[in-house]
Amino acid sequence: MKKLILRYHFFIMGSISFLLQSCNTKFRVWVGPGGQQKIYNLKYGEHKKQRMDVFLPKDYPEDSPVVLIVHGGAWTLGNKEHMIQIQKMLFDNKIPSINMNYRLVSARKEITYKKQLEDIGLVIDKFNSLAEKAELHPNNYIILGESAGGHLALLYGYQHPEQIKKIISLSGPTDFYSPEYLDSFYSRYTSPTVQKVVGSKFDRKNISEAFKEASPIANITNVPTLLFQGTNDILVNQHQGLAMDSALTRLNVPHKLIFMKRTGHAPRFFSKRKRDSIIYPNILDWIKK
Repeated sequence: MKKLILRYHFFIMGSISFLLQSCNTKFRVWVGPGGQQKIYNLKYGEHKKQRMDVFLPKDYPEDSPVVLIVHGGAWTLGNKEHMIQIQKMLFDNKIPSINMNYRLVSARKEITYKKQLEDIGLVIDKFNSLAEKAELHPNNYIILGESAGGHLALLYGYQHPEQIKKIISLSGPTDFYSPEYLDSFYSRYTSPTVQKVVGSKFDRKNISEAFKEASPIANITNVPTLLFQGTNDILVNQHQGLAMDSALTRLNVPHKLIFMKRTGHAPRFFSKRKRDSIIYPNILDWIKK
């Protein structure tokens, strides 16, 4: 029974994300004092999921990076609305941000994580075209993702260092192919989800190169990286964060691991104390340093 529950752990987390979705998908704009703006559901493509929210606070410097926020939900569920508290926190700290939806993984529609990476690129192209009007520089982004979004943030960031200046991953998976992953119990219950995400058959005795291609730990470039990992995270095992930390150290990439004891998955949802005293302060420090 325990193994059955763990096997579908990503679905459970994704279902929580689904409950947090907003029913309002209409384009709308709020303008506040001093020229601050909140733009909701701006289209960056023709698919119904290709929408983004842009928050522009007042008094940010022209060279301020824009934080691009990528939601979680097991790659197959979720919505930008469950990242709204992070976007509001950034807005309150005068940091411009984009909170994006993206196409969700579907075997029937032939959507894998690669389409989701394409959507991140489309968001950046769209905002680059608007950057001058916002009095910001193009290709000056910090990408922040949580859970599955952390995986996408890491992978896109390492593949596009000309656009992404820093990466922040909250509880993001990092490794789908190494011997350590393949030999772990963790791989036994995550591999069905990973197979769907990658779009290739998962054969642990003859693992496809596609799973290495999808693993951030195998694609590291010199982009400064902030990692959050909980010791009690059964959705993304602690060894995912620890292995990433070791790989970044070995490659001399500037990074920091926030390793939280007695902490599960996506702790900002479940612990206001950790959110306000650990997670948010470290995010702000990483953005501003």
